[in-house]
Amino acid sequence: MKIRNEEEFEKENLFGKGQSNKAYAQYFVGESFLNPLTSAKQCGIFLANVTFEPGCRNNWHIHHASKGGGQILLCISGSGWYQEEGKEAVSLEPGMVITIPPEVKHWHGAKADSWFGHIAFEVPGADCRNEWCEPVSDEEYGRLE
Repeated sequence: MKIRNEEEFEKENLFGKGQSNKAYAQYFVGESFLNPLTSAKQCGIFLANVTFEPGCRNNWHIHHASKGGGQILLCISGSGWYQEEGKEAVSLEPGMVITIPPEVKHWHGAKADSWFGHIAFEVPGADCRNEWCEPVSDEEYGRLE
């Protein structure tokens, strides 16, 4: 469900957009917001609501792990994209769940004409780390409809 208006989006964004995602801004095209929902130190799993303004997307990246690991995205509001390297992009809508195994290069973000929000689950594992790669080019992104 595309949502162009920020105020309308905030009514649908159940967990709130949180603060500007300044810590990871270098890995995003456009502005994103981060609202941590849990602390990995307290419960072992980190969950956060990530909000993307229209056109915002993160860089290609890989969740590395020697055991377990990866990421799960629970789409909650707006409309976005998810793409694995070498595959077609998948349109994301509220209620969809994307399971990203470790070692899979991918990106995710908002559609050009919609705000988008998802809950990101970092799957516990051994030797987990993220490798941030190149940005999704405007040319690649512009081909998506």
